[in-house]
Amino acid sequence: MNSVEMQPGYKKLEKADGSANSLDDDRTEEQKKIDDWLPVTSSRNAKWWYSAFHNVTAMVGAGVLSLPYAMSELGWYVATSRSMVNQAGNWYLLVFMCRGPGIAVLVISWVITLYTLWQMVEMHECVPGKRFDRYHELGQHAFGEKVGLWIVVPQQLVVEVGVNIVYMVTGGKSLKKFHDVICDGKCKNIKTTYFIMIFSSVHFVLSQLPNLDSISGISLAAAVMSLSYSTIAWGAAVDKGRVADVDYSVRATTTPGKVFDFFAGLGDVAFAFAGHNVVLEIQATIPSTPENPSKKPMWKGVIVAYIVVALCYFPVALIGYWVFGRTVDDNILITLSKPKWLIAMANMMVVIHVIGSYQIYAMPVFDMIETVLVKKLRFSPGLTLRLIARSTYVAFTMFIGITFPFFGGLLGFFGGFAFAPTTYFLPCIMWLAIYKPKKFSLSWCINWVCIILGVCLMVLAPIGALRQIILKASTYEFYS
Repeated sequence: MNSVEMQPGYKKLEKADGSANSLDDDRTEEQKKIDDWLPVTSSRNAKWWYSAFHNVTAMVGAGVLSLPYAMSELGWYVATSRSMVNQAGNWYLLVFMCRGPGIAVLVISWVITLYTLWQMVEMHECVPGKRFDRYHELGQHAFGEKVGLWIVVPQQLVVEVGVNIVYMVTGGKSLKKFHDVICDGKCKNIKTTYFIMIFSSVHFVLSQLPNLDSISGISLAAAVMSLSYSTIAWGAAVDKGRVADVDYSVRATTTPGKVFDFFAGLGDVAFAFAGHNVVLEIQATIPSTPENPSKKPMWKGVIVAYIVVALCYFPVALIGYWVFGRTVDDNILITLSKPKWLIAMANMMVVIHVIGSYQIYAMPVFDMIETVLVKKLRFSPGLTLRLIARSTYVAFTMFIGITFPFFGGLLGFFGGFAFAPTTYFLPCIMWLAIYKPKKFSLSWCINWVCIILGVCLMVLAPIGALRQIILKASTYEFYS
């Protein structure tokens, strides 16, 4: 028997409203009850625009604010032509041509991840009458039941749990930044630990929402906030104008430093494209029939999402680096200290966005935990089980975030082994295993190019991140 057929709930066709057709459904009543309770398969009523803002929320993280810093590590070259515009201050009309590794890495990453995301959308229903609602289920179909599980699940958990911990820290630090900017030195200094606890209190409540459809309003608000604070970041940079004697050389001065910084910059860009880990779970919420498969509305939403991603990433990365050059901080909002009210508002927007992002990445983890509890350990599905399981997970991510507030630096090392595979080349390997394109055909060549680039990224990014950890280890403080 095919490994996918052994999993309950796959041999079914769906009506237009997303409900299962009982004539083609071989699940028992108990299995149906469990599937209707689990967060990934409990609702299939999403519209294409749900896909759009869920993907924006998952993809555009606070890491967009570090892209100018990544440009300073990767390097670029800029040729400028200035003409004075004699209006209200010292304005310049900048006509610029950018080239170099930094921009090339950003563009190539955008193209490759859009291609691999298209592959994921297509493979969601690559077997007629079946839906691969979870990343590991597609892996089991491609590689076998046991091998696929062990290939996908550890990497997916590293990404999703790691991102949740990073967002716990990011939310707390952004709340602290908002507090400090508003107080302007007049308030008592409060440790980041307490702001992380305040931020986590929101998730103890929101984590009880049953599925992705139920958090669609939160996800929409988060997507709007991501576009808003990205616009504030590059808009405020344009308003500030290029700093005097701006330097566009790479940050490091020694050859080894330049090489390791380049590797670290690759990891920073890779971290910005991590949304593939939840794409199948997002598509699972969309109804599907043989006449109108879910891939059509899903792909429509993905295109809109990637346009928004481009509008967020490219202006922030390019304009931020153009204004500050190699002196830009790893968070451009720190470099942009004025106007204070705008920076405070941008930090609050980051808080709202990471609230939504945390929930998007946590939902597949909730699904895994609850699947094990209900199907393996035979707990009865219900509100009490959900309350205990999800609250325990939120408490765990809060504890790790409080204990290791520098976790983002560590994730560049550990996450490098998981971000690159699940986003850049694992979909290509599964595509080759499932569709088996002819050797040296266009599809075969494109996939192998993506695999080679992805493997290089997986190997090189952790090397650069490890060096940064060693250099910054003396500044790391527990419970700071």
